Amino acid sequence: MPGNVRALFEDGLDHCVNLAEQYGGAVKLQSLYGEVVYLSDPLALYHVITKDQHIFEEPDVFIMNNKAMFGDGLISTIGEQHRKQRKLLNPVFSTSNMRELLPTLQPIAHKLTSIVVSKLPDDGSYKEIDVLPLLSRSALDGVCQAILGYPSNTLDAAENDEYTEALRKMGPLISKLMYFRPIVPVVMRNFSSYWIRKLVDLVTMPWIPTERMKDVREMRRIVELMDSSSKQVFAEKKAALETSATLSPIDVQSEVDDLKPGQRKDMMDIMLKANSASSSSEQLTDAELLGQMNVMVFAGLDTTTSALSRCVYLLAKNPLAQARLRSEIRDAIKPVSLAQDGSSFFEHDNPLIYLSYDALINLPFLDGVVRETLRLYPSFPHMGRKVLKATTLPLQFPVRSSSGAEISSIAVHEKALVVISILAANRNRTMWGDDANEWKPERWLSSPGRKDEPDTDVSSDGAEVLSSKLSAPILGVKGGIRYPGVYSNMMTFLGGSRSCIGFKFAEMEMKQILAALVLRLHFVLPTDPDANGHIKEIQWKLKAFHTPVVKPPAGDGVSPTVPLNFRLVQEEDFEW
Repeated sequence: MPGNVRALFEDGLDHCVNLAEQYGGAVKLQSLYGEVVYLSDPLALYHVITKDQHIFEEPDVFIMNNKAMFGDGLISTIGEQHRKQRKLLNPVFSTSNMRELLPTLQPIAHKLTSIVVSKLPDDGSYKEIDVLPLLSRSALDGVCQAILGYPSNTLDAAENDEYTEALRKMGPLISKLMYFRPIVPVVMRNFSSYWIRKLVDLVTMPWIPTERMKDVREMRRIVELMDSSSKQVFAEKKAALETSATLSPIDVQSEVDDLKPGQRKDMMDIMLKANSASSSSEQLTDAELLGQMNVMVFAGLDTTTSALSRCVYLLAKNPLAQARLRSEIRDAIKPVSLAQDGSSFFEHDNPLIYLSYDALINLPFLDGVVRETLRLYPSFPHMGRKVLKATTLPLQFPVRSSSGAEISSIAVHEKALVVISILAANRNRTMWGDDANEWKPERWLSSPGRKDEPDTDVSSDGAEVLSSKLSAPILGVKGGIRYPGVYSNMMTFLGGSRSCIGFKFAEMEMKQILAALVLRLHFVLPTDPDANGHIKEIQWKLKAFHTPVVKPPAGDGVSPTVPLNFRLVQEEDFEW
């Protein structure tokens, strides 16, 4: 079948979706590197990520590049090492731990909103603000403080410190250096660590002036800075844990009482305690724990920023949805604030402080806004797998071969590459309906929603899930058929043992920030023409990741930005 692999990462969202709609859930593409299968069929994906996942492994280019940047974390390991890491970390990301982490995120969301409010006119008129850097700083503070316990405070700072600035730059650099990625596995497999360092020293010499070499030098600087900063934080956390082990229960409680709100717990503390409590055979090494730190912080930064930016943009584009969401949050807070001290939520500086984790997570329309955005615009549109052994993939929905015959399975050869199309799977019209490409948060209100999701991301028997008839209609499920994802039958966070382990944290952070913004602010798309009469139009480019830019001639079409018109909320901005 026709197609070109490079086009998946350069021709935008419509190309990726149209390819599956035109040719079906399994499309063979042309590639210089051999056979490539573009996959979005639910049964085939179930075999790839769950039933036969031992045959389908992350490509070397993925594993080795992650190892070079982040160390021995979850996304850099395979086989038994990955299984052991996953076993330790699954309970760390439990719902009970998320409940304890929410108070860390609440002040950050409030600070973000307060900064925007401080920039607005008192007369209730609009002011244009580029919200992207503020959302990025909020996400950065969230991951640094909730995951590391590192007081980044980038929202307050005029400039980021070295560590947080390095984190902020890493995502864009990865995109810039995408075409260097195939070289990394070759070097790492064929040279010792000594010669790798020498080679990196050579190619990053300042006398090599090309722009790409400058990017390589900058990436090396960032990786080294992240590594040294992570080691310092890790050493402090480990020393604190060893000290607490020698304290009496009274002394421990005294230390806890002295902590400020939002500093009581972080993921590193939870992970280190879980590791020390494990048997010696199941414990992770210091290098592995450091790797988890780096992975969790990076993975929680760019992905959350991208998803939050898209949510805010879509709400600005859909004022009725924004009003509905704002009213839902107001109605949830009213009884809680009255129960606390008898005053209206409007009188509180930070009314969301009273909203518990369970209340926040289960707000129906907020849940629909987040799920619908993550369905249509997953932060990682595609994921790759290499085929370790020739096999046959069954298809839920038949496709036509190059000869025109209808087939219900496809043969994949050893060393072939499977591209899991999260985008196409999440927009499959057969599973999601004829309006699958439309943003409709209300579609989730009639679905059982979270009832099909376990408390952890450990998959149940996929065969039973695919073959059983469900008692109630659930979105993304048709005739008992569903996608094998861990998040509402979507593939956004994948499934199986390599699903995104931090999706509950990302969901919680997104909901807290959106609730804070919507409650106090009303925002719309830009409407004022510039000096040349051009109105800013936001465009989302898909080049491996979603990037918001302003289309020419009002913008340069390159620089990431989300300019919106903000004003203070007024009574008419609610549903009554």
